[in-house]
Amino acid sequence: MFSAIERMIAMRYLRARRQEGFISVIAWFSLLGIALGVATLIIVMSVMNGFRQELLTRILGVNGHLSVYAQTRAMPDYEQRRDLVAGLSGVVKVTPTIEGQVMASANGHAAGAVVRGVAAADLKGREIISGNIAAGSLDGFTGTNVVAVGGRFARNFRLGIGDRVTLISPQGNVTVLGTVPRLKSYKVVAVFDVGMHEYDSSFVYMPLEAAQLYFRLPGAVNYLDVILENPSRAPEQARKVRAALNNQGQVFDWQRSNSSFFNAIQVERNVMFLILTLIIVVAAFNIISGLIMLVKDKGRDIAILRTMGATRGMVMRIFFLSGASVGIIGTVAGFVLGLAFAENIETIRQLLQSLTGTELFAAEIYFLSQLPAVVDPVEVAMVVGMGIGLSFLATLYPSWRAARLDPVEALRYE
Repeated sequence: MFSAIERMIAMRYLRARRQEGFISVIAWFSLLGIALGVATLIIVMSVMNGFRQELLTRILGVNGHLSVYAQTRAMPDYEQRRDLVAGLSGVVKVTPTIEGQVMASANGHAAGAVVRGVAAADLKGREIISGNIAAGSLDGFTGTNVVAVGGRFARNFRLGIGDRVTLISPQGNVTVLGTVPRLKSYKVVAVFDVGMHEYDSSFVYMPLEAAQLYFRLPGAVNYLDVILENPSRAPEQARKVRAALNNQGQVFDWQRSNSSFFNAIQVERNVMFLILTLIIVVAAFNIISGLIMLVKDKGRDIAILRTMGATRGMVMRIFFLSGASVGIIGTVAGFVLGLAFAENIETIRQLLQSLTGTELFAAEIYFLSQLPAVVDPVEVAMVVGMGIGLSFLATLYPSWRAARLDPVEALRYE
């Protein structure tokens, strides 16, 4: 496509002489701008993808894909409903669950907490919990006076294995003197750490029989937690569950329950993409201005090439190659830099935290304990294609202008 002489002249024009130093500076800034734009886009898109995937993995790991509630607070016939739902196609597991808000107190510290009562076998089968036990063991998760707590919960309350935590229920005991809060002390037998602040700092698991006793739900549960083969088909499966239960109860899917949260992430991701794309657009305008100045400076050279037999197409290809080289080199440099940064972003964060002495990624604000990054090959290819495409478009007008230059006029004004 490009002849050897065209490539030689194009590369020669990129290595400006001393009197053309300003043009060379513009070319370098254009290259740097495209590299930073491409790298930043790759990094930001990877982090946003990581946020969504990590949050989705943890939310759907701790919670089910469907939640089946009774018309009232209690579901006394939960075993029949569990068997009915478990028999539907696409359903992997159904977990009877009791959930309630309590006040936890230990070692002079008190805070709100969420208690979930599940059978020991069901908790062991929940991989995100059983596979992330930081201390103790779920082997002792039996009886009516034991609990498993999150890692941050244990640190906040200064709890260790064998220590006791007091749970205070707002649904107290009614006496002649009024309503007295219901208190019960439980022994900590396991500490889990799933990597999400909300769950690690406020969730308490207790055996199902203990929860039934504590929340006064003998032989009943609050709801059924349903795991599906394909989480993306949760709305369709929810309709099947409602039909199987003859619409006796309420069924909520995870997409409906967390729609506002994930929609906010998607909107933020799209806005960040549009804003950061402007960096590449600005760099492309720098290529245009640099090439226009180069064409004006090389007017005499263009005229000489034309008088020596160079065609307009040859002149256009020379300047197109000069501008496109800046865009391609910048895009490749940004591609390498972006991937390297995204793959090591947590290490870089830890390094910056140690150097500055400040916390750059607070788990209380961002929900996760680590900064995630998931590189999507399709998105990376789209960003690289956009960088190269804008670079090519930026060279068209200056190249066309160089090809249209009249040799006679150029030599006359020189």
